[in-house]
Amino acid sequence: MPSTVKDLLVSGAALTDAALERLLPGPETLPHSIHRAMRHSTFAGGKRLRPILCIEACRMVAGTLPEGIPDLGAALEMLHTYSLIHDDLPALDNDDLRRGQPTCHVVFGEATAILAGDALQTLAFQTIAALPAAPATVVAVLRDISLAVGTGVGPNGPLPPGMIGGQVVDIESEGHTPTAELVESIHRAKTGALITTSIVSGGLYGAGPDHAGTDTIARLRTFGEKAGLAFQIVDDVLDMTQDSAQLGKTAGKDTASIKATWPAVYGIDQSLRDANQLIADAFDALAPFGESAAPLKALAQYLTTRTN
Repeated sequence: MPSTVKDLLVSGAALTDAALERLLPGPETLPHSIHRAMRHSTFAGGKRLRPILCIEACRMVAGTLPEGIPDLGAALEMLHTYSLIHDDLPALDNDDLRRGQPTCHVVFGEATAILAGDALQTLAFQTIAALPAAPATVVAVLRDISLAVGTGVGPNGPLPPGMIGGQVVDIESEGHTPTAELVESIHRAKTGALITTSIVSGGLYGAGPDHAGTDTIARLRTFGEKAGLAFQIVDDVLDMTQDSAQLGKTAGKDTASIKATWPAVYGIDQSLRDANQLIADAFDALAPFGESAAPLKALAQYLTTRTN
C-alpha cells in the first residue's frame, strides 16, 4: 500500500474514532447493555473507509476541513455499523464473525443487537442534524444520506433503491440463478449507495449552501457510483479467494448461499477487469480537479487492491 494511502487511512481513522468516542455513550451509561453492544460493533476494528472518503471529498471541495466534518464521518460509520449488525442477524445472513470479532448478536443476544443497530441509526441522524453548518447544508446532507439508506421511495416519487432496498432484493434473490442485471442492481444499492453518499455528503458539506446543482457534486456522485460498485465487486472476489482470518468475516458464505455476486455471473478474472475499469472511469470523473483529487483517487485505487 502506498504510504500516501496509509497516511490517509491512519489519519482519517483517527479523526473518525475520536469523534465516535465522543459521540457514543460510554459503556457505563445506562442502560449498559445497549451502549456496550453499540460500542462492541463500532469499535471492532473497521477501516473507516466511508468516513475517510467523506473527509477527503470535503477537503477536495473546500480546500480544508471545516468544523464538524469528523462528526459527519462518524455518523456515516454509525450507519454502516448498524447495517452490519442487522445484516449478520440469524434472520438475514446469520453470521457469527465480523471484523474478526464475534458479531453483536453472538455476544449480546438478538434482541439487544437489533436495538443496537436501531440506536446507531438514530444517533447518526441526530449527529447530522446537529452539525455546525448552514441549515441548507445540513438539510442537503440529511436528504442525500437518508435517501441512500432507504428503499428507493422519496417525497418526490420513486428513486434508485438505497441500502435497505438493496438488502431486500439481495435476500429475495438468494438461491436463484443470478443475472447481470440483478447483481448490478443489488450492488449499486446495498453497498454502493452508502459509499456514494459518503463522498457526495462530504462534497455538499465542503461546498456549503450554494452547492445545489453544481458540476462538482455531479462529478463526485459519478465517482462514488463507480468506486462503490468496484468496491463490492472486489468484495465478492475476496469472499471466494480469501479465508476467514484474512477477511475478518466468514469466507465463502456468498457461494454457499448462492448469492447474487459478480463472479457468479462473470467469473473472477472478468470481475477484476471490471473493477479496474470502473476505477478508471471514476478517475475520469475527477479529472477537472487535478492534483486536489489525488487523495480520493488513491483511496479508490486502494479499494481494488485490498485483501480484506
